[in-house]
Amino acid sequence: MLPCSLAWSAFGEKNGVADIAQFRARIGKYRRAAPDADVSVGCSLLTEPFFWPDGQWIQVPADWALNIVQGKTYDSSDPTGAALWREVLAGLARDVPSTAIRELDQSPRYGAEYLARARLGQGAFRVLVTEAYQKRCAITDERTLSVLEAAHIQPFADEGPNRVCNGLLLRSDLHILFDRGYVTVTPDLRVHVSKRIREEFENGRDYYAHQGKP
Repeated sequence: MLPCSLAWSAFGEKNGVADIAQFRARIGKYRRAAPDADVSVGCSLLTEPFFWPDGQWIQVPADWALNIVQGKTYDSSDPTGAALWREVLAGLARDVPSTAIRELDQSPRYGAEYLARARLGQGAFRVLVTEAYQKRCAITDERTLSVLEAAHIQPFADEGPNRVCNGLLLRSDLHILFDRGYVTVTPDLRVHVSKRIREEFENGRDYYAHQGKP
């Protein structure tokens, strides 16, 4: 469940409309809420979607019903699920390197560990890091969602992955300071604030108040 403002800032037009006003209006058709209310909506995050032309589609399983609208799953330990999984791997092998297929085949497929390992898009990365930190800044405990951002521990520009284990939820100003090396987290999970803030800006009292805190 996400506030529609977070769903929009994370995914934009991928929500299916052109702007957030249309997004709120569409939600309003099903909710008794003011047009500007930041109501929560249920979101399904697809972390590794792929699309094949008609000729490469997988045959519909015999137990698939036309009235299924959501929630149908298959377990790879079940014969039908195992057959589907083999067909998926065979189809992906046409499109991606074999090493990626092996990684996909060997990685956990369900639960929190899978979410930590999955190759996420930027929007899914932001949402899952926000949820992992229970919508609170990792340093200040701030809960104003509009100013919280998912920071990469290993920078994305330096091939840092979009994975939950590579994310910190930070207030926007702390995110900037973190990215520029003014604030960091030590290996023992303590906040460290660089003396450069005081030297360069003759300021930083609010930031130094967090020095050494867990």
